Amino acid sequence: MISVQRLDLGRFTRPAEEWGGPHARVEPALGYLVRHSGGTLLFDTGMGRGCPETDAHYRTVRRPLTIPPSAVSLLVNCHLHFDHIGGNQRFPGTPALVQRAELAAARTEGYTLASLLPGVRWTEIDGEHEIAPGVRIVPTPGHTEGHQSLVLDHGDRLTVLAGQAYDTAGEFGTPHRPWLGRLAELAADRPVRVLFAHDHALWEGASLLPG
Repeated sequence: MISVQRLDLGRFTRPAEEWGGPHARVEPALGYLVRHSGGTLLFDTGMGRGCPETDAHYRTVRRPLTIPPSAVSLLVNCHLHFDHIGGNQRFPGTPALVQRAELAAARTEGYTLASLLPGVRWTEIDGEHEIAPGVRIVPTPGHTEGHQSLVLDHGDRLTVLAGQAYDTAGEFGTPHRPWLGRLAELAADRPVRVLFAHDHALWEGASLLPG
């Protein structure tokens, strides 16, 4: 049995020019605690500290991550921007699965807050990775080249923790991205529920592909 618990880790305000809208937009920072047969994993850990200029720019409001390190056996980040990896350092002995290309990008200047990268047990992977039966990482590039999502197979349905593969549920699927076909293949015509990093709304459908 696989269960998913959403964690509200705060909010920030994205300036209009960063999302192409007419005004600034308040977005949540969400993480997900996933319990499965092989253990408990944490998907994204909230907004990192260490840059007053970034906090002022995004008007960040944080909620504490209260999950004790002993309760988590694995970390998975959809990507390594500061608003997704802020709590990773609370789990220094816990493996954190990341696409090799994403970690390399994160180590370049200006990609993320460099102070958030040390002290984490990064475990690099390339492409898809099965964590346990029914729990699979699938690359979902777009927002970043190394972006990844978590696919949870409940038997009768699929849950996708899509991170920032799309910003909102309303945008999901547009524009079309090649990896949607892989998710549709894994779903095999079963209902799909998609959850996001920056939207409380979810996407639900019988098919991930049009037609």
